[in-house]
Amino acid sequence: MYPMPEMSPPDTSSSRTDEDALAFHRQDPPGKLALAPTKPMATQRDLALAYSPGVAAPVRAIAADPDAVYDYTSKGNMVAVVSNGTAILGLGNLGPRASKPVMEGKAVLFKRFADIDAFDIEIDYEDPEKFIDCVAGFGDSFGGINLEDIKSPECFEIEAKLRERLAIPVFHDDQHGTAIIAAAGLMNACHLTSRKFEDIKVVLIGAGAAGLSVLELIKSLGVQHDHVTIIDVNGVVHTGRNDLHPRLASHARETDMRTLDEAMVDADVMLGLSAGGIVSQAMVKSMAADPIIFAMANPTPEIMPDLIKQVRSDAIIATGRSDFPNQVNNVLGFPYIFRGALDVRATTINEEMKLAAARALADLARTDVPDEVARANRSARLSFGRDYIIPSPFDPRLISFVPPYIAKAAVDSGVARLPMPEEGSGYRARLARRLDPTAALQQHITEVIKAEPKRIVFAEGEEPSVIRAAAAFQAQGLGTPVLVAREKIAEANMKELGIDPGSLEIWNARLSDQNPDYVDFLYERLQRRGYLRRDVQRLVNNDRNVFSACMLRFGDAQGMVTGVTRHFMNTLSDIRLVLDEAPGGRLIGLSLAISRGRTVVIADTNVTEFPEAPELADIAVGAAAAARKLGLTPRVAFLSYSTFGNPPGIRTEKIQSAVRVLDARGVDFEYEGEMAADVALNPDHHEAYSFSRLSGAANVLVMPAVHSASIATRLLKATGGATVIEGLLVGLEKSVQIARLGSPVSDIVNLAGMASFDLTHRP
Repeated sequence: MYPMPEMSPPDTSSSRTDEDALAFHRQDPPGKLALAPTKPMATQRDLALAYSPGVAAPVRAIAADPDAVYDYTSKGNMVAVVSNGTAILGLGNLGPRASKPVMEGKAVLFKRFADIDAFDIEIDYEDPEKFIDCVAGFGDSFGGINLEDIKSPECFEIEAKLRERLAIPVFHDDQHGTAIIAAAGLMNACHLTSRKFEDIKVVLIGAGAAGLSVLELIKSLGVQHDHVTIIDVNGVVHTGRNDLHPRLASHARETDMRTLDEAMVDADVMLGLSAGGIVSQAMVKSMAADPIIFAMANPTPEIMPDLIKQVRSDAIIATGRSDFPNQVNNVLGFPYIFRGALDVRATTINEEMKLAAARALADLARTDVPDEVARANRSARLSFGRDYIIPSPFDPRLISFVPPYIAKAAVDSGVARLPMPEEGSGYRARLARRLDPTAALQQHITEVIKAEPKRIVFAEGEEPSVIRAAAAFQAQGLGTPVLVAREKIAEANMKELGIDPGSLEIWNARLSDQNPDYVDFLYERLQRRGYLRRDVQRLVNNDRNVFSACMLRFGDAQGMVTGVTRHFMNTLSDIRLVLDEAPGGRLIGLSLAISRGRTVVIADTNVTEFPEAPELADIAVGAAAAARKLGLTPRVAFLSYSTFGNPPGIRTEKIQSAVRVLDARGVDFEYEGEMAADVALNPDHHEAYSFSRLSGAANVLVMPAVHSASIATRLLKATGGATVIEGLLVGLEKSVQIARLGSPVSDIVNLAGMASFDLTHRP
C-alpha cells in the first residue's frame, strides 16, 4: 500500500495567487476565449458571400461531397475539448461547470502552441452511455475530439466507444499525453544507460488512466509483462486479487511481492503517477545501478529530486514540475499530435502515431539546443544528457519538428485521408509559419529569469499596487523584490493587503547605510551641473527613483521598475541623473506587439522625438539587438508613408540616409527602407519588390518619429487585437523599466520581469 504522506501546513501564500487568478479570469470579457472571423465582414458583398445568399453554394457542394466540408469550413482545424468534470486536475469530481476554466485553458494551449482552433464543451452526464451518445451526436462538427478530466475507469470505455463511432481523432489526453512524454524520456534514459526495453524491470506506482496508458505504451516498445510490477492503493497488482477492473486485471502478474518496498528492490525504472511523498530514500537505495526515476505526481513528486540525489548520484530523474530538469509536460504532446493528425485528416490517433510522437520528442532532445532554450536553464549551455532527456515546452522547433512524425505515421498506418504533406522542408516550413517562435514570449522570459533570479528594486514601495506586484513577483519565483519605502507606511499597507510585513525586503532611502556612499558618488557626478552637496543629499534622501538608481549603480540590485506615480519623462529624467547610456549604445524606447503568433518590435516609442539619420541607425541597432535577445532573427524596416521612393517626398531623405549609414557600418542583421507599414509586414512583398533585402516580413519597425510610433502602437492595441507591451527601455547602463502612470499590478509584474530579463545586455 502507499504510505501516507505527512500533511503539509496550509500554504498561506496561495490566497493572493488565487485572488489574482480570479481577477485574471473575471477581467472583461470574462474567460479566456473569443471567436474571431477569418474572412472580411466589412461590406454588403462580404456579408452576402458569408451568409445568405452566397452560403448556399458551399452547402450544396458539401451535400454532394461530404468531404468537401474540409474545403469550405473550419472543421479541418477545429478540435472540441470535452469533459464532464468528474476528475478535474487534482480536485476531483466538481462537475461540468467547474471544469470550464480548465477546458478553456486547454483550448488556449491548442491555439498558442499549434494554431488549432479549439472550443470547450462541458457535458452534464456522468453515465458513460449518455456521455458517449452526446459526443457522438455533435462530434462530426469537429476535426478532432480531446477528452479531458474524465474519471477512471469510465474514461477507458468512453474513449474506446467514441473511437468506434467517430471517424475523427479522439484522444483522452489524461491517459495518452503523459504516456507519450514519459515514453520519450524513457527512450533517452535507456539510451544513456545502455539499457534495452526488453530487459528493464519497471515499477509503476499508480494504476489510473495515465498510469495504465504509460504502461501500455512502454510495453509496445518492448517492456516485458513479467518485468512490470504495478502498485495501486491496495498494494501490488497481482493475479490473486479479485478487486481489479478488466483493463487493470490484464496487466496483473504472478508474484509473491505485496508491497512497494519489495517491488523497488533491483528495479531499473520507477514510474510514479500517484501521490506525493510516498517513496522513501531507502526504496531508492535498493534500486539497480543507474536507476531511472520518473516521479510525476503533481505538485509534490513521489520523492523530491534532492532526496534522490542524497542517496543516488547515478540516478536519472524526471518530474512533472517546471522547476526541475526533465519536466514531463503534456503540452509537449497534444497540440502537435493533433496538428499532425489534422494535416492529413486522420480518422483516429492510433498506437503508431503515439509512438511516433514519443520518438519525435526523444529525437528532438538529442539535437543541438537553441540558445533561447539554453538561456532558460541555469547551465551555460544545455545538451542531451541526464539532465536533458525531454525537450523544453518552449523549444520553438516543436511546431515544425513533431507534427511530421505524426502525419507520416498516420499515412503509413493507413488512417490518413490525405497523402503526406510536401516532403522535406516544405511541410516543416509551413508549420513554422503557423507560429512564430516568439508565440511563447512571456513564458520564455519567465523561464529565463527564474533560472537566474535577480534582485529587483520596486522604487515606489509604499504604493499598494507596487507592494502587491512585488509580492506576486516573489511568489512566482521570478526573483527577490526590494521595496524602497518608509517601513511603517509600507508595513501598514502590507497588513491591509493581507501580505506578511516580514515577507518583503525594505530599504529606507533616508536611513540606509549606503546613503553616504550614494551621496558622494552623485555629488561628484553632478557638482559641475549646478548641484550643491545639500541638493544631492536631498535627492538621495527624498527621490526614490534617484536612490533606486544608485542601488543599481553600486550593485545592490540588478534591475529596477518604477513610474506608477510619476509621468514617464519626469521619471526618466530622475534616473538619468544617476545612470548613463550603456557603452556604445543609445537609449531608446520599445514596444512589443504580439498578435496571431507574430511578435513585432516597434522603436523608438519614448525617447527621441525627431531622430535624424544617424540616430535612426542607432535606434535600428539597439532594437535589433533587443529583438535578438527575445529570440527573434531581426529583420528591420525603416517605416515611412513612402515605399522605395513612391510617392516621393522630402521627409524620406533622412530615412534613405539612415539606410546608407547602416550600409557603411556593416551590421549583422537584415534591414530595408523606406517602406510603408503594410509592405514591410507582408511576407510576400518580394513579388512586387524583388530587390528587397528582407528575407521575409519585417519584425522590427523603426518609426520616423516618436508620435508615429505612439500612434501605431495604440492603434494596434485598441483595434488590431494585439497584445502590446509598451514603453520598454533599452540602452541604459543598468536595467530599468518605467511603467505607465497608474499601471495595474499585472503590468508592474511584467515590467519587473523585463527588468530582470534585461533587454540591453547579452548574457
